[in-house]
Amino acid sequence: MPNHRNRTHVRMGLMCSTTGSYQSIGKAMLCGALLAIERVAEDPRFAFRFEPEVVNPAGDLTQYYAQSQVLLDSGIRHVVGCYTSSSRKEVLPLFERREGLLWYPSHYEGFECSDNVIYVGASPNQHIVPLISYLMSAVGKRAYCVGSNYVWPWESNRVMREILEANAGEVLCERYLPIGSTDVGQIIDEIERLKPDFVFSSLIGESGQALVSAYGQALNSGRISRSTPLASCTLSEEELKAVEGGLRAGHICSSVYFQSIETPANASFVRDIKARFGPDLVTSADAEASFIAVLLLAEAIHLAGSDEVRKVRQAAPQCRLNAPQGQVWVDPENYHCYLTPRLGISNANGDFAILASAREPQKPDPYLTWLDMREVIDGGWISGQQRPLKADLRIVR
Repeated sequence: MPNHRNRTHVRMGLMCSTTGSYQSIGKAMLCGALLAIERVAEDPRFAFRFEPEVVNPAGDLTQYYAQSQVLLDSGIRHVVGCYTSSSRKEVLPLFERREGLLWYPSHYEGFECSDNVIYVGASPNQHIVPLISYLMSAVGKRAYCVGSNYVWPWESNRVMREILEANAGEVLCERYLPIGSTDVGQIIDEIERLKPDFVFSSLIGESGQALVSAYGQALNSGRISRSTPLASCTLSEEELKAVEGGLRAGHICSSVYFQSIETPANASFVRDIKARFGPDLVTSADAEASFIAVLLLAEAIHLAGSDEVRKVRQAAPQCRLNAPQGQVWVDPENYHCYLTPRLGISNANGDFAILASAREPQKPDPYLTWLDMREVIDGGWISGQQRPLKADLRIVR
């Protein structure tokens, strides 16, 4: 163990909604960040240790802004936090004005780039596009879209619609629910009536859990065909845990991380999370992204020799992590991360079996600059025959 008495303390903020409608995600993010802070404290390479200030906005947009202001006013320069794009956009002008650095640990819709954000979660080409490619190739081109009523689902559904229509597909219906709403009965009725090829859900938190539960019941009763999968980029192990076992299986998710990844780094991550926070805890993309954010921040401070934002921002792209999902690093062009896309299918145990995985981390393309909407199937992940296509991916058997 290193001698902590000789170390300087670097103050940082952790802003996670551990209460409210998406509290399970907020708790996962906090656990991942706290584990990484402990890893930094145990690593003799670092001449500092983090002193975290933990705040809980409870999913309230006004509290995200108010609490960010308090953190920055106190002299903190780096904050890991925000889950929704609405919360990120709410605080972004403040971080830019005050020259703070937000380490954003969540997948998101893209179409943004700021010098005051390190985007640690997946960009649209790393999760939305692979999912659409798979669904069009293996399932069909008629979609029913449902999401929570904020920026991420709006933009995700726009990308879904544009790609489908460019490939002779269509969105049959697009519905939005208030964040936290669990009234999904009408959604199930409409899906039963319209009979889409697949359902694309961008519901979050309790809303997403309610849909998974109701969808599972509809599958079991025969109201919805088992050939019509529920697909998502947001469904996580935390949310599956809240759903009854018989209703969990068969849902498709696109993510850069699943608890079931078989790497030594992930085995260590899962083991340490359970040892530190309880054996019943599951890991997820949200927990891993917060874990990565803290470790990238530590590596950048170590390389820069300072926590000054300008120096850390310059150092961050030079740092590489052997993360639970694989190698991760920051793209110097847009401050988004190289990540490894994967597709998984849920099982009754509340875990995901991995259907497909990229062979290597993919360059982030937040604006989908390099995407030809008409070539998503040919340039995508896997076809109905389950063979690698031009994107150099492999089937996991």
